[in-house]
Amino acid sequence: MIDERGISREHRAELLKERVYITFTALAVVLALRSHHPTADEAAVTLLIAVTGTLLAVFVADVVSHIAVHAALPMRSELRQMLRVVFGALGSLLLPFVFLALAAGEVWKVEAALRASTIALVSALIAIGYGAVRRVRLPLWQKLIVLFAEFALGAAVVAVELLAHGA
Repeated sequence: MIDERGISREHRAELLKERVYITFTALAVVLALRSHHPTADEAAVTLLIAVTGTLLAVFVADVVSHIAVHAALPMRSELRQMLRVVFGALGSLLLPFVFLALAAGEVWKVEAALRASTIALVSALIAIGYGAVRRVRLPLWQKLIVLFAEFALGAAVVAVELLAHGA
């Protein structure tokens, strides 16, 4: 089924899934960085490396799983679709990089940029959850459970990282 923007349910599900992966990855990295007191540049480079590595891993996994299922390399159109899905997830990372740029420009302290990034990433998880349930025919209470679960998992990641790094 295709929505009003011409996006199939499967493609929309892939986009949401990749956004969740990359957002949780970025959240874990940002939280770990908070305990190491990096400069803004070091934090941005570390986040960029982690995110790029995750995106490349997801892309390779998509290609390998396609080969395993179809016994053939993906066609050019399928590769383009895989790349769009994988790199479409970058939108959820805009704010952390903006915050780190503010810290690099000495408008904010690095700690404030990392804290704001944590809040933005947990908020992004909730927004992703909302994007997943907004058009689904579920009772409101079930939609709220999905959104709360997304928030709770994000908060759990924050708690575990803070405990692990003694922050």
